[in-house]
Amino acid sequence: MTLCGGDIMSSKIPRGVHVPVEGKKTAQKPESKDSAILSTAANNVQKPDFKAQKENMPRKGAAPKVHKGISTRYGQQVELKEQNHHLTAINEELQKHLSEMRQQVAELELQSSELLSENAAIKKNLHDCRVLLVSAKIDPVLGEKVGDAAQHNEDKRKEAMSVSTDLLQELKAFSDTASQQQTQLKELWTTMEDITKARELMRQERENFSQQATEIEKALKEAEALLL
Repeated sequence: MTLCGGDIMSSKIPRGVHVPVEGKKTAQKPESKDSAILSTAANNVQKPDFKAQKENMPRKGAAPKVHKGISTRYGQQVELKEQNHHLTAINEELQKHLSEMRQQVAELELQSSELLSENAAIKKNLHDCRVLLVSAKIDPVLGEKVGDAAQHNEDKRKEAMSVSTDLLQELKAFSDTASQQQTQLKELWTTMEDITKARELMRQERENFSQQATEIEKALKEAEALLL
């Protein structure tokens, strides 16, 4: 699960923060430190509410202290959001690359299966040719004895040897192709393992960022609790 730290943090900060105006007795006092902190946090989150600022504007001569802790946390929050978006983009790219690799693996497996079938057929034909060479006493085409058509059988033998040689060459070529396909499959599996490791590392980094975002959110809640 992708956790966007920035989105979670921004949802925790109120959109319109208005400091209530107290009665006549407290209106004459300068704005407190907590009110200045709350006003600074509201200005960092959204466009200021001019009406609220006019109502809560501190008296002249009162210099409220600016609390830099919330601004720093907000900056960290924005940075975590950008990093999380970057990790999400990397994850999508890895997913796309992994899908392409799986498709290539499926195609190579299909080609390998076809090559194995052709290899089996070639071996069968080669076996049949060898059987013909061994059974030299009877011509498999004419059905004559060897003594009756010696020259004819000799021609057939040479033809069978030629076919056998051609089949052996084709078998060797298919074996070389199958070996190359096997090597490519191994390389693809290695690439997929590397991608899996990269995804696991990215998942751990996102968990670390999520943990940091949770800690920042907790700190902001504690700060808000102190302001109330």
